[in-house]
Amino acid sequence: MHLRRRSLLLAAATAPATTAATAIPSHAAEQGAPRERAPVVIGHRGAAGWRPEHTAASYTYAVQTGADWIEPDLVPTKDHVLVVRHENEISQTTDVASHPEFAGRRTTKSVDGRAVSGWFTEDFTLAELKTLRAVERLPSVRNRNTVFDGRDQVLTFQEVVDLARKLSRTHGRTIAVFPETKHPTYFRGLGLPLEPKLTRAIRRNRLGRRECVVQSFEPTSLKRVAAQRLGVPLWQALGTTGGPYDLVSAGDPTTYRDMMTPAGLARIAAYADWIGPDKSSLVGTSVLADAHAAGLRVGPYTFRAENQFLAAEFRRGGGANDFGDAFAEYALYYGMGVDAVVTDFPDLAVMARRG
Repeated sequence: MHLRRRSLLLAAATAPATTAATAIPSHAAEQGAPRERAPVVIGHRGAAGWRPEHTAASYTYAVQTGADWIEPDLVPTKDHVLVVRHENEISQTTDVASHPEFAGRRTTKSVDGRAVSGWFTEDFTLAELKTLRAVERLPSVRNRNTVFDGRDQVLTFQEVVDLARKLSRTHGRTIAVFPETKHPTYFRGLGLPLEPKLTRAIRRNRLGRRECVVQSFEPTSLKRVAAQRLGVPLWQALGTTGGPYDLVSAGDPTTYRDMMTPAGLARIAAYADWIGPDKSSLVGTSVLADAHAAGLRVGPYTFRAENQFLAAEFRRGGGANDFGDAFAEYALYYGMGVDAVVTDFPDLAVMARRG
């Protein structure tokens, strides 16, 4: 193993155990280097490694095993209700294909400049979506999760907020919701903008800075939320190639790579509190240090346990879907000083955080 990686792993393993901080920084009050605290564990779509994603079972299991925040991806229905699905195309995450009454709604659309075929939430009312049931999105990778297929309905964002508060009471700690606006430029073009519905929900539920963080890959979406002065932190998600679709569609050549330069990070810090880069963006770069210098916290994504999602040095013998040394990967990133991890396996992230 490379000497630097070995040193980081040793430092993480010997660090004293700390209590996870669920307090969420306020942008206006948190300029400068982030304070020392244990990394936040964010259940990516719940506990997607163990249950079909974006279901009550997935969110509940994430919190039961120690997640501090749970992440709902937001897309709208035809009647403009925010529901939680990884994508607006739902053939991979629901049993819609087995419903003959909806066969005629299969279509092909251009979403963020890419042709996508299937069934789309914006073509269904909430009542119609409620007749569907969730299924495992990656059955060839996580066939163990298919035993839960057909058990859970599609949830609304309001139902996730209600569930988070119920779980907070049950477990005696604040569970935050971490909603992502999915394809906001696309939906705005359809007359189904995400931000007004989201900001109304935040106000209606009186979600404070300890209970909600809003994320998006599109900076204009975050700026629309910021303009509402809700007092909740904002998180700029960052891809590895190209640029945010809102900028691309406006003819702005800014790429994600540009956004991760010191100058780009300073611009992000003017409206957001966090960045969420792909975890690979932090290896062998100064992005983490530069972001901290700009007063931003950093939460890389997405941590998974299967070999195919791990760097070569963390893989173990066996197939691509067998588990590798996920604990060593968490130790590496905790040792780097990240402020959060976005993970399909929050139980493993919590265990690794304890050292």
